[in-house]
Amino acid sequence: MGNEATVSSIAEAQPDPRRWKALAVLCAATFIIILDGSIVFVALPSMAQDLALTPTAVQWVLSAYLLSFGGLLLLGGRVADLVGRRRVFMAGTALLGVSSLLCGLAWSADVLVGARVLQGLSGAIMAPTALSILMNTFPQAKERNKALGFWSSAGGVGGTVGSLLGGPITQGLGWSWIFFINVPVAVLVVALSPVLLRESYDRNRARTLDVAGALTSTVALVLLVWAITDAPEVGWLGARTVWLLVSVVVLVAVFVLIEWRSSAPLMPLHYLRSKGFVGGNLVLVVVGMAVSGGMGFILTQYAQVVLGYSAVQFGLIFSVMTVLTIVGSMLAGGRLGLRFGPRPVAIVALLLIAASCLTFTRIDANGSFVSDILLGVLLFGPGLGAGFVAGNIAALAGVPERDSGLASGVSNATFHIGGALGIAVLATVAASEAAGPDPLTAMTTGFQYAYGVAITFAAAGILAALFLLGRPAKPAVTPVPLTEETDRRAA
Repeated sequence: MGNEATVSSIAEAQPDPRRWKALAVLCAATFIIILDGSIVFVALPSMAQDLALTPTAVQWVLSAYLLSFGGLLLLGGRVADLVGRRRVFMAGTALLGVSSLLCGLAWSADVLVGARVLQGLSGAIMAPTALSILMNTFPQAKERNKALGFWSSAGGVGGTVGSLLGGPITQGLGWSWIFFINVPVAVLVVALSPVLLRESYDRNRARTLDVAGALTSTVALVLLVWAITDAPEVGWLGARTVWLLVSVVVLVAVFVLIEWRSSAPLMPLHYLRSKGFVGGNLVLVVVGMAVSGGMGFILTQYAQVVLGYSAVQFGLIFSVMTVLTIVGSMLAGGRLGLRFGPRPVAIVALLLIAASCLTFTRIDANGSFVSDILLGVLLFGPGLGAGFVAGNIAALAGVPERDSGLASGVSNATFHIGGALGIAVLATVAASEAAGPDPLTAMTTGFQYAYGVAITFAAAGILAALFLLGRPAKPAVTPVPLTEETDRRAA
């Protein structure tokens, strides 16, 4: 502990002069990860036509990515803790380049789905590792919060750029190019990583992976994502959904037993006693449910199907929210976050999200952007940005450096699983409550009820923030990487 404290004090006194350039590399990584998740939607019709994809195959182009990405986040973060975050981050980025190339060159449905699995795996490696590197590159709270604001903003920009450019790229160059554009970005990130990113891991830690825990947690996460992604099609009470959810419960119970008895657990159970860790992840679940279900799925359907906007027009609408998401992220990561802590910031953010959903309960089948969409977008954007940053700050603030990759994997997993759950729940509500002789009016009625349910998501998040969150806790151990470089500084 004495040596760790010495290393920490020296490193904090001499912050890495490359840290802001390193942040640019990490932001490029999260940009391309989120871009991959949004740009493919626009190109699906062209893919289906060129490769003669069946409706089931089209669904698997999306589901294969979600399953591998959501299911392997926890494992990706832990492996980075054990063997080196920069090393694992570079491997994940290289895999992204290769898998994207394979996606673009795919000559059959099987090849495309297989390549999408590899893309999801690369994202599951990159996302938690990039966040963990960020947390350790910026050990001081003020700079760390600001960096988190930039990092989350890069993801918002990636989602909007995907919506805006997916159509023009597909129409002008062909659907393959939505994947090919990843390749030069991946090459650039891999090339810059050894120059700008500091390696971080505890060299004195035994490199033993909890194989049983890794297997059960990964399978449980994959089955959970599968169940909630599939539920709108087969029903929440369908045999497959029930079987999958029961399997998840059994696997989680087995996982807890394994971790309780393991000498080197994949997920130390004492983190579940941390109010900040649990509360921050609950906030992220709720934010993920609201943004993917309410804004990503329901609003897309309303704007494009009911109001008749094109994909490019909707991308422009979404860009308004992205700008405000950046504003919310920077406020939560700046003075507001430092002065008030994550609890009040998260509560205000979730109140904005609830207010946004409330405005969308009044949408009309004959509505317009100004009368039915604008106010909701103006409220949701800053709520999303501030809520995402506040949730991450709360979840990761008290986690020691040695487990930061794992904790980042958990926070990424909860946000994306929340997104999948939000889509499944709101899609089911919208379909079951749609009523009326006119199809567009009936669809709009279902959407109104879905947004009413989304308000309850935000209310649950407010309760979690109110009772579980507080000011950021001081890390239990140094957040600075124990590497050969810092060892030399300490000497």
